[in-house]
Amino acid sequence: MTEAAQTLPTRDDVLRARETIAGRVHRTPVFSSTTLGDRIGARVFLKAELFQKTGSFKPRGVLTKLATLTPEERARGVITWSAGNHAQAVAWASASEGIDCLVVMSALANPQKVAASSGYGAAVDIEAPDQAASHDRLLQLIEETGRTYLPPFDDPHVIAGQGTIGLEIAEDVPDADLIVCPIGGGGLVAGVATATDTRLVGVEPELSAAFSAGLAAGESVHIEMKPTSADGLAPPFAGELNLAIGRERLAQVALVTEDEIAAGMRFLYARAKLACEPSGAAAVGALLAGKVPVEPGSTVVAIVSGGNAAPETASAILARADED
Repeated sequence: MTEAAQTLPTRDDVLRARETIAGRVHRTPVFSSTTLGDRIGARVFLKAELFQKTGSFKPRGVLTKLATLTPEERARGVITWSAGNHAQAVAWASASEGIDCLVVMSALANPQKVAASSGYGAAVDIEAPDQAASHDRLLQLIEETGRTYLPPFDDPHVIAGQGTIGLEIAEDVPDADLIVCPIGGGGLVAGVATATDTRLVGVEPELSAAFSAGLAAGESVHIEMKPTSADGLAPPFAGELNLAIGRERLAQVALVTEDEIAAGMRFLYARAKLACEPSGAAAVGALLAGKVPVEPGSTVVAIVSGGNAAPETASAILARADED
């Protein structure tokens, strides 16, 4: 389900989104990382979006989208699908506004993210055997229930909300030459691209490169799903709106291996004291691996989001510290 016919958001939309969600989300901190900077020959800052409510950037877009719903759309209840971080954000935001919520995940979803979504008050459907099938399950349940759909990434209001991260980066690191941003369906990178003119590089897991596939094909395409530790960056397709923005604004999309993601996660845990999930480590993993060209002495911002790692996944990755 895509929203390709909709108008691309503008920077003014991002500014309005910031007003809409003001006081309801955290302005997340930016930390310098001398150690990472020394390794890549640049000044490096980490945008710690894992400290956002529910542990990722997702509430920014969800709250922005919820603000556009009519009373009738709210009364029908909302529905969404997600590997986990968007599900938690929709569950939390819906509960805060008294809206009934159903989230569609899969049997393979991170149990911690399933439990959190349920804990925020949402009904959670995990009938689908995997993430690709969960999208088909979503379409079925929309038809059966008549609920209002809250897209995870392919929506101009969602993109505008995610773009508020870009506004904060521009204000906190005004001399940034490069922003390195993780990509799943593309909502975050499209939002940042809309909010700022800074050079932008996206990072995808090698095993889940739906955005790269969409860029190559000239349209959103479904990819073969392969298991990746970065479950938050593993949708079966990228958004059409996001691809349109990416084609215009992205300097590069870097692909990172599972080992490079793990190395980024261990670095952030050990040297930056940021306990992120694998998805949140993708940008730093790409920088450490030399996958992103960096001008000597330039200023780089890497976005770190989210912080919802399954304990067994985190412990297994962190236990391999001797590999770095």
